[in-house]
Amino acid sequence: MKNNNYYLFAVLILMAFHSYAQEIKPQYNATVLEKRNDPAMNRWRENRFGQFIHWGLYAIPGGEWKGSIEPMAAEGIAHKLKIPGEEYAELIHKFNPVNFDPEKWAAMDKAMGVKYVIITTKHHEGFCLWPSKYTDYDITSTPYQKDILEPFVQAYKKAGIDVVFYYSIIDWNHKDYRSKIISPADSIAFGQYIKYAKNQLVELLKNYPDIKTLWFDGQWEESYKTNPQYGWEIEQTLRNFKPDIIINNRVRLNVAGMIDHDSNGRHFGDYDASFERKLIEDTTGLMPTFDWEACMTIPVNTWGYHKDWTINGHVKSPRELVEMLVKCSSMGGNFVLNFGPKPDGTIRTEELERAKVIGDWMKVNGEAIYATEGFPYPKPVWGYYTQKHISANEKIVYLHIFNRPATGLINIPIQKDEIVEATLLFIKDKIEITVLADGTAVLRLPAKQYSDIADVIAVKLKM
Repeated sequence: MKNNNYYLFAVLILMAFHSYAQEIKPQYNATVLEKRNDPAMNRWRENRFGQFIHWGLYAIPGGEWKGSIEPMAAEGIAHKLKIPGEEYAELIHKFNPVNFDPEKWAAMDKAMGVKYVIITTKHHEGFCLWPSKYTDYDITSTPYQKDILEPFVQAYKKAGIDVVFYYSIIDWNHKDYRSKIISPADSIAFGQYIKYAKNQLVELLKNYPDIKTLWFDGQWEESYKTNPQYGWEIEQTLRNFKPDIIINNRVRLNVAGMIDHDSNGRHFGDYDASFERKLIEDTTGLMPTFDWEACMTIPVNTWGYHKDWTINGHVKSPRELVEMLVKCSSMGGNFVLNFGPKPDGTIRTEELERAKVIGDWMKVNGEAIYATEGFPYPKPVWGYYTQKHISANEKIVYLHIFNRPATGLINIPIQKDEIVEATLLFIKDKIEITVLADGTAVLRLPAKQYSDIADVIAVKLKM
């Protein structure tokens, strides 16, 4: 009888494994084939400037383990150092962010000019910042015990900043998660984990109904790559629950195991978020035909709090970060700047300093970023163009001058008779305009540079 039961169990496992394989179908290519133009997506696009917040148990070691400060991404320390799961999970008893003040965070971001913020609800470590009914590995099991997400969402909503939830498909803590499918038993376990993930994602949308965007990560492991039906199921579950939800491309793969983009080169989801610590490189004047977003760290490579930024190499200056923001806007993309809060809930001094400098620049020049699009001309040597339509008959082209010409003159590919006026945003003074033989305009810059980062000139055109 025991042998018969064992045989029956083995057959059931093999049938289940076979059924998973049979579910992989050619339709697991991209489903959103052109830019969305609904209100939710238009708002996302017009926001242009976002912030990422990576926060979890990994903030406690802060890149240090057993007295050694490691030159690595702090949020991945458990994986990189192969820390036993039981040992790493003990950090949950130390997570007590008594100085967490979401209203202070929101005020900082509002002053910096941020229009949306992405927070890691669950990173690869599996720890959840909200009280989830599907796991004990969450905020209620910490000394802090209180929900992080609810006051966070409300504080940012009050500040007029949209909130995006990050969710990692990877989970180093969950008993059913598998990085590879080696056996039929693995296949069954991973299927159970996907049910868990779907339950948590619906739970997040139910508990925090103001959330309109989900940001996925961790789609690259073999278990997920070889089962593209799971990404499809997750996406369909979310769209059925909330039809206007915005989802990044990192939720999906296709039947060939291609991540981020399908075999036709089209991104999955509603926009392309595969630009991690890099920007689109283009100087041809050809604008991307898709929505995209670049996410950037301040040090070379750490998203979560790390005690020593310099151990990873170069630390970006406020000027470098503003130029990245401008470059993204000039190519029709969004820019997201990452902060990694300390374990006590405070923001490190270096991040606060950069927030202040960036915010001061945005107070003057934000109109040249928000709701702008690229200007279809090759990148000029002195900086970047952005533009926005202000009426059916007028638009403004913004000149972001990062490399001021020694001559003080800027040639622009616009006919002088199209120009209504040109204004330096910093002091609202009019700029002198002359003309070349072919009729194109030349702008004479003021004698001094007003911004240590970049002066911006707004050129109003009649159409």
